[in-house]
Amino acid sequence: MGLPRPRSENDQAAALRTPLTSGRRAGGDRRSLGWLAAGLAAAATATGLLIAPPDALQGDAQRLMYLHVPAAWTAYLAFAAVLAASLGYLATRDLRWDRCARVAAELGVGLTGLTISLGALWGRAVWGAWWAWDPRLVSTALLLVVYAGYLALRRALDLADGGGEIRIAHRAARVAALVGMASFALVPLVHFSVVWWRSLHQPATILAPERPPIDPLMAAALLLSVAAFTATAMWIFLRRLDAVERTVARPAPAATPELLEAR
Repeated sequence: MGLPRPRSENDQAAALRTPLTSGRRAGGDRRSLGWLAAGLAAAATATGLLIAPPDALQGDAQRLMYLHVPAAWTAYLAFAAVLAASLGYLATRDLRWDRCARVAAELGVGLTGLTISLGALWGRAVWGAWWAWDPRLVSTALLLVVYAGYLALRRALDLADGGGEIRIAHRAARVAALVGMASFALVPLVHFSVVWWRSLHQPATILAPERPPIDPLMAAALLLSVAAFTATAMWIFLRRLDAVERTVARPAPAATPELLEAR
């Protein structure tokens, strides 16, 4: 019985990556998802701009809803992914979950910033102000600050680690997982702020208990936009995760006399 064959560098790199990025069909699946996202975005754009009617009170400014609401929804989805990946790491101590949490948080922060920017444009057109001390606005800004702080903490922990011992990497991942889980408590606060406090924002429309007070064509445009944003966010997540895992799986440079002298 012969000795087991040593694992090649490619085998070792694959072991460090998730099936989402290293499977045989991963590249093709990402391309297919990208085309799906592009098709949904085209359909949503046509429906939102050309088919759905303008709002009776807000006019064409209401069409910003087809960007603002889906951006907020996908931000919630990204932060839910941070929560799930953080739980996954604490349950398995697998650093691949930690990398998923990091990428999801980056995506969520970007989408929350987009949500606030689009909301400012919509508010300027409807309320005549870029900003108001509204519970939804304030809680969303707080959500952005907290998750930006989460990413800053991760960066500080990575710098302290310096790419060194695996034990230190796990310690940093554990701290990040606990903070990522605690941060998710703000998501329901943001969502239900329009119910718990007096707000300039209207309550839920599509998910309202009664019959949705929205034109069917507007609802179709909104749902297409949500689908387009969700597919695009998933595509960006997979591409970013692939880039992060390629960096992690890259073999360290071999020691040379010059490198040893520099140390």
